Parts: sequence; structure tokens; C-alpha cells
Amino acid sequence: MDHFAQRLLAWHEQFGRKDLPWQRHINPYRVWLSEVMLQQTQVATVVDYFVRFTERFPTVEDLAHGELDEVLHLWTGLGYYARARNLHKTAIRVVTEHNGAFPDTQAALEALPGIGRSTAGAIRAIAMGERAAILDGNVKRVLARYHAVAGYPGTTAVAKQLWAHAEAHTPAQRCETYTQAIMDLGATLCRRSKPDCAHCPVGDTCKAHIKGATDQYPGRRAKKDKPVRSARFFVVLVPNGATLLEQKPQDGIWGGLWTPPERDSATEPVAFLAEIGADRAAMEQAHFAPVFRHTFTHFHLDIEPVYIRLRNSHDIATERQQNLRWVFPSQLNSSNQPIGLSAPAVKLLASLQPVFDEI
Repeated sequence: MDHFAQRLLAWHEQFGRKDLPWQRHINPYRVWLSEVMLQQTQVATVVDYFVRFTERFPTVEDLAHGELDEVLHLWTGLGYYARARNLHKTAIRVVTEHNGAFPDTQAALEALPGIGRSTAGAIRAIAMGERAAILDGNVKRVLARYHAVAGYPGTTAVAKQLWAHAEAHTPAQRCETYTQAIMDLGATLCRRSKPDCAHCPVGDTCKAHIKGATDQYPGRRAKKDKPVRSARFFVVLVPNGATLLEQKPQDGIWGGLWTPPERDSATEPVAFLAEIGADRAAMEQAHFAPVFRHTFTHFHLDIEPVYIRLRNSHDIATERQQNLRWVFPSQLNSSNQPIGLSAPAVKLLASLQPVFDEI
């Protein structure tokens, strides 16, 4: 076992995190779920989501037999919803193709939707006790600084160097503890900003620290100006307090999620109502609210909310349009209407009644 791994293991015994929910009752399902949730999401945010998710879906069989709408509902607010859709797909495949047991080889794990090399390694190391390297965001940062690996980790050449270091340091014994230790080091001491090098167990041999250049590692992605798109979101309310939501296609942005109907920024209220089966006489009033911006990884979306009050919900025949649904905003957090909502939908539904009270 090399110097690096020995020091991390000793440090973890004294300072490592041992009380996170996914560190209890460890099995491949819980490790897999936590790894997916922790992708691009902070531990503090994930804890409550993990607890709620496992209370509803305690096993991979429960998840496989659950409805995607409910999975997305429990994911609402975590973002990157393809993760949730892939969770559901993988659970179904584990149950139908592997008799409910996660495969124990790297290749078989990586063949499942949403499981890459690092996630597969974490499942094997933590849940199965096998020697397997990982390279999540925290580990990339630790290794890039320790070895002074220049460049953005998202590039093939830099990732190849970091994987080589990850494989070299991963010990044959106590691999599960080492895996947790290196993740903990990145999360608690080797932070993105203001790393606590004074308390780092390998700080005295860290090349970036020795050079006084921890802020230069890992390298950052070259900044590009994001394109801006625009759309109108039609927030429709009827006298009984229900509002209209539309389900997005499964294979697009916000796939499978529900949101106020989104249309081109030039779409007028009358044209929108005609499209969904209502006419001008059904509209009691319409209000154009200020534009707000929602940012995705690759572009900005400028959203103009259009609040429409209808005289009657029967003016729209939702029973003939399966992607449309009337919901009561006050009940969306209950088990009565378990659907996944896009982030703008959450914001718009929260503002719905105050807006109508003002107009």
C-alpha cells in the first residue's frame, strides 16, 4: 500500500464521515443511488432527498415497480433529471435481466443506463469490497492538486492522467474505506475554494500545495458565452383553483416532467387557447409578467409568464390530450399527485395565486 493511501486511511479513521444515510445498511442499491444523486450535487442537499427516496423505494425491486412520475416527483429540485430517468431504467433492467442483483463486473455495471466508470467502481469498491478505482468530482480535484495535473479534467488527455493516478493509489486491501476517504478528503478539506491544506493528511507531499498554486488545479473549462433562447409559459387558472400542466416529451429537456405549457415567445394567448381546444370567450383575463431567466448547462432560457384566468376548466378537454392535466398546486407535495416538476414550474406555481390577487 502506497504512502498516499496509508495516510488517507489513517486520516479517515479519525476524521472521516461515517454517519451519512447511505453509509448505513450498505448494499449495491444504496451505494448506486447515492452516487447518482451526488453527481453535481452537494452532500447537504442530497441527504434529505436520499432519505425520502429510500423510504418510498427501499429496494431496487420497489424502484423498478414504481411509476416514473413518482420517481421524478421525488427528484424535483435535484436537477439533471436524466439521472432520475436512468435510475428507473436501470432498476427495471437489474430486476428483469439480473434477477434483482446488481452485476459484479465493471463491464456489466457500465452497460446499465447512467452508470459510468466511476459509479461502477464505487459500487464494486464500497458495496462489494472489490478493488476498483473511482474518479468523481472530489477525487479529480484531490488528484489534480496532489500530482499537479494541469488542464481541465473534462478533456480526454487530462482524464486519462487522473485515471492512471486513481488506479495507482487504490489499494488492494480496505478499498471500500479508501474510496470513502478520498471522497471525504475532497469534500471536507480539499475544497474547490479555500482548501484547508494545513490539516490535509497528504499536504506535505501535494505538488500544488508545495508550489502555492492550489487555486490553479484542477484547470477550469474555457468559458463560452451561452446562447439565449426565449419562450412563453402559459399559467392557466380556473375558478376551483386548479391549474393546467403539460408533460414534456421523455427524450427532451425536462423529459417526462410537468410544467405550465411552453410555447414560442411570439405565441398569443388566444392562439394558445385555440391550440388546446378553448376559444377567446373562455378567457376571463390574461396578464403578461416580467421575464425571468433559467440557466441550463449549455444555454439560457428567458421565460415570459403569461397568466390566464379561464371561466371554466371544461373549456379545455384534457381527457382527449394525455399530456395535459389539471392539478391543484396546494396538493402537489402530497402523495395524491406524485409528478415531477421542472424548476420553472415550481417557481411559477408558487407565484400563481399572488399574481392573480394583484391583477
